Amino acid sequence: MKASLNDLGKKLLKDQTDRTTIQLFRYIFVGGAAFIVDFGSLFILTDFLGVYYLISAAIAFILGLFANYILSVNWVFNRRTVENRTFEFGIFALIGIIGLGLNEVIIWFFTDNLQMYYLYSKIISAVIILFWNFFARKFTLFR
Repeated sequence: MKASLNDLGKKLLKDQTDRTTIQLFRYIFVGGAAFIVDFGSLFILTDFLGVYYLISAAIAFILGLFANYILSVNWVFNRRTVENRTFEFGIFALIGIIGLGLNEVIIWFFTDNLQMYYLYSKIISAVIILFWNFFARKFTLFR
């Protein structure tokens, strides 16, 4: 029993894998870490520095994008389809920019139209964007 839990832990957390389910499991943690960077930056920029929430959301999203890229290429995806790392990051960022557009629309919709607190709007957006980013990156860059 202990050995099988150890093996499961290695498969989920340590071993390189091409299995989409394990990569998605890892990406949820990566997304969580990037979300902490994003959400924390959004809160600090908006509530402490007085930056308009949609501008804060864009800046914070970009900071989360960098955290996401670093963690994704080092832990989630071991197979890369693009050899040039600059080009790879460009595509990764382009997918993120599309996600940023979706993020802005979702936050705006829930905050301005439904009068939801902007941080609650961000949580809804983050869940939707997590799946967009994972599947777009998985099937574009890390097949």
